[in-house]
Amino acid sequence: MKINFNKFEPNEVIRFIREATGLTQKEFGKSIGKKERTIQDYESGRRRYYTTTLKQICKVHKINIIITDNEEEK
Repeated sequence: MKINFNKFEPNEVIRFIREATGLTQKEFGKSIGKKERTIQDYESGRRRYYTTTLKQICKVHKINIIITDNEEEK
């Protein structure tokens, strides 16, 4: 599956990944060492996450994210 996250807001990326894993916010948070409330805040946009958090999510859930330049879409 290839998803262009350039079209997503940061909070939507977290929600998309969580939903793709089939986990609840609580289960997803536990899998990466975060509380359910933190996941809720990420998904609502109330809290920003660092790239280290995204890397951790990818490592735990065996997800590859490729970041490309927007110029490639033209």
